[in-house]
Amino acid sequence: MAQRGPKSPMSDSHKAALATGRVEGKVVRDYLEALRANKPARGRKRTPESIAKRLAAIDGEIAGADAVKELRLVQERLDLEAELATMGATVDMSALEAEFIKVAKAYGERTGVSHAAWRAVGIPPAVLKAAGISRGA
Repeated sequence: MAQRGPKSPMSDSHKAALATGRVEGKVVRDYLEALRANKPARGRKRTPESIAKRLAAIDGEIAGADAVKELRLVQERLDLEAELATMGATVDMSALEAEFIKVAKAYGERTGVSHAAWRAVGIPPAVLKAAGISRGA
């Protein structure tokens, strides 16, 4: 096996570029995940009262359920309890959006992300305009 020579240390500018990429990537990821998590669901919105009512109904149905139906009801109960626990949690979209606006243009230029790609994942046109990302760019 051929021996490799000693590794040359990374330059300070390379280290800084990697750090910038990590920071910008995290800001973009956090904003995109928050957009996805806060996307309005279709249909009637559930309330804590409607979830509590369904949980009570599940407790009544489990007693006479066969094994497979019991499994489904238990999973539904776990899902509803998790939804109920996260119902009150809110994400500060304005802060995430402000950070996104600061880094989106540089991130998009560095990674080759077009205006159309940003729009396809749900970034509002006003946010792209504020970030300095236009259709022609």
